[in-house]
Amino acid sequence: MFKKILIANRGEIACRVAATARRLGVRTVAVYSDADADARHVHACDEAVHVGGNAPRESYLQWQRIIDAALSTGAQAIHPGYGFLSENEDFAQACAAAGLVFIGPPASAIAAMGSKSAAKALMEKAGVPLVPGYHGDNNEPAFLAEQAALIGYPVLIKASAGGGGKGMRRVDRPEDFEAALASCQREAQASFGNAHVLVERYVTRPRHIEIQVFGDTQGHVIHLGERDCSVQRRHQKVLEESPAPGLSAARRAEMGAAAVAAAKAVGYVGAGTVEFVAEELDDGDIRAYFMEMNTRLQVEHPVTEAVTGLDLVEWQLRIASGEPLPLTQEQVHLRGHAIEARICAENPDADFLPATGTLHVARWPAHVAFTRSEQQPRVDSGIREGDAISPHYDSMIAKLIVWGETRKQALARLDAALAQTHLMGPATNVAFLRRVVGTHAFATADLDTALIQRERAALFEAPAMAPELAAAAVAAHVLQAEAALEGADPWSRRDGWRLHGGAVRVLHLELAGQPLPLRIERAHVGGVQLRVGTGAAPLAFSARALGEGRHELHLAGRRLTATVYAHGAPQDRRYAVFTAEGSALLADHDPLAQAGAGAGAEGRLSAPMPGKVVGFFVKAGDAVQRGQAVAVMEAMKMEHTLTAPRDGVVGELLYAVGDQVAEGGELLRLAPAAG
Repeated sequence: MFKKILIANRGEIACRVAATARRLGVRTVAVYSDADADARHVHACDEAVHVGGNAPRESYLQWQRIIDAALSTGAQAIHPGYGFLSENEDFAQACAAAGLVFIGPPASAIAAMGSKSAAKALMEKAGVPLVPGYHGDNNEPAFLAEQAALIGYPVLIKASAGGGGKGMRRVDRPEDFEAALASCQREAQASFGNAHVLVERYVTRPRHIEIQVFGDTQGHVIHLGERDCSVQRRHQKVLEESPAPGLSAARRAEMGAAAVAAAKAVGYVGAGTVEFVAEELDDGDIRAYFMEMNTRLQVEHPVTEAVTGLDLVEWQLRIASGEPLPLTQEQVHLRGHAIEARICAENPDADFLPATGTLHVARWPAHVAFTRSEQQPRVDSGIREGDAISPHYDSMIAKLIVWGETRKQALARLDAALAQTHLMGPATNVAFLRRVVGTHAFATADLDTALIQRERAALFEAPAMAPELAAAAVAAHVLQAEAALEGADPWSRRDGWRLHGGAVRVLHLELAGQPLPLRIERAHVGGVQLRVGTGAAPLAFSARALGEGRHELHLAGRRLTATVYAHGAPQDRRYAVFTAEGSALLADHDPLAQAGAGAGAEGRLSAPMPGKVVGFFVKAGDAVQRGQAVAVMEAMKMEHTLTAPRDGVVGELLYAVGDQVAEGGELLRLAPAAG
């Protein structure tokens, strides 16, 4: 076993690798960018080395600096995590040339399977079914458009290198192909340094099923079962589970054997994932097509750890140090069911637009971290309360993993754990994840990659929490805060007490962008009632503080518990409310302080997040319509298309292509349309 390793990554995977290394007595070295100088993964390791600026290309992708850091600190091996350099054959070769062990497959296997095109060609020779498409080297736009026409629409354009949904677009019409291709190639080049793409038939109602494989240096390869990763948004995974619901033992064995054969064909060593796109046949069986191989550990590896009882990072370290596989295929057994939810800083109601900012509150259910547990949830995270979510890296805050004897039990445990996950700061997808888990489709395992679109009404149109309940929780928090400031005599009290008559306090709340005025009315002889909304009838109300932001509410004959967190100045305060039924974020705006704040906003197109201008679709003098695509920005390693806020004429472009823009920066001005 190694004495010291360097972890060439950041965030939760760097913390994850460090946790296993510490348990095995292996010392660790972290690397960090300017943005990550005080990041959790830096403190999780025994020592750390600075490798460059904020952007990955200035730091985490500078592999010579990383190799120099390993050599200077005496590390014997480098663990690449996932993403960044984990599937870079040049980096793997450079590690070997420097006398360092690359904790991953040999460079030849990365070259053979890391490219989607090369992998498909290899699988085609091996007789593994492929999705019809073009997987060759010619990437001329006109040629690829011809191939798309021959394949038949809809088609899927995919980056040949990398993964994670980057450089991937579904195209339904020939007239949209050119723009989608250009966007894919830009995104692929920015994320992986390789703009090559392939084009395939888009499988209707596809399921995404992957097989975890492991190989050792003695030539043995086994698989550790499968994971279903079908629930996705923007081609990125949202929920993953193992085993895959509805997969027969025969089909599991068949897909596992195919995955093992694929790994053996390239002399694979270490952890890898063979991914299949599957479609349901008329008889209920599944036909699976080889999609790609990820020559690294996957984000969703904890669900495999949960059902096998194994530590896959420990396996990686042991195999990389020359040990044989710890188990044979016959000794691998799956038990129970595990589900992972990816918790991200993003706004599901705004097409999952990434969010940035300080995480003011981060409270988790009772949990374990980076290790398997049958009784408690597992939380893997590289972010702490008070940390900033940066625009330079992906939006994932944490992974929440639960295990159950059955899928039904795992679902119940996941919902309970999500309900106890309290995050305040940037927008997150926690409430959205609860809604997905609660849909009939997911509960009954009616899975495919379009599940979120199919369940759109339940996921996006239903209110997260009754306005009256959200406002009552805020009222309880405000009253409790005022009571805490009371003095020994009535003249020092700040609860609105009056010598003659009652008192009224008005909060100018806003919920989901809509005004929600709240009147807290205190009677002269005691008692409180609420009026929620303009002209609303009074609601009988009382509350009891339970400590740590928790309140027992009695509202119109109903009793329940809510947790409330507040942040911000008194004139512009935010309240996050959490109950067993759901959560809500409210703002309390002082109307005097906010007066005139919206002046001059009409006609502006502002950046919804920090990022880089990739391009404009318009120029000064062009007439545009509301909703028309006018610009593209890149943030958190993804491209985002911005649309015109209203009809008008472009007056001026205020940034150039390649410029960095702060959140709220005005990109262009619109003048009213003539007439």
